[in-house]
Amino acid sequence: QVQLVESGGGLVQAGGSLTLSCVASTRTFSNYAMGWYRQAPGKERELVAQITSGLSTDYADSVKDRFTISRDNAKNTVYLLMNNLKPGDTAVYYCAAKLYFHSGYPYWGQGTQVTVSS
Repeated sequence: QVQLVESGGGLVQAGGSLTLSCVASTRTFSNYAMGWYRQAPGKERELVAQITSGLSTDYADSVKDRFTISRDNAKNTVYLLMNNLKPGDTAVYYCAAKLYFHSGYPYWGQGTQVTVSS
């Protein structure tokens, strides 16, 4: 079982930046693909960005060129740098982890709130 703990959320004005962090409790962190999801009130959870063990990345169209996902395997941590934030980015952001044989993400954090004011 992998435990994931997110941090870094908060209130920011439109155009501002935030960096989310997620620390994983596993000795084999480098083997995991990591993802950031978000869920806004009344909406379904959506994939924001993900990074594989091989450092390939993928982004939702709505955040391309604004958000950057990265990982530090020595610190068991994945980051989400969010620039030029918009009110539409307001959501609870969740960290998720999976191994190559998982069809989806079985491991989830508790989430961190990001609120962007206009």
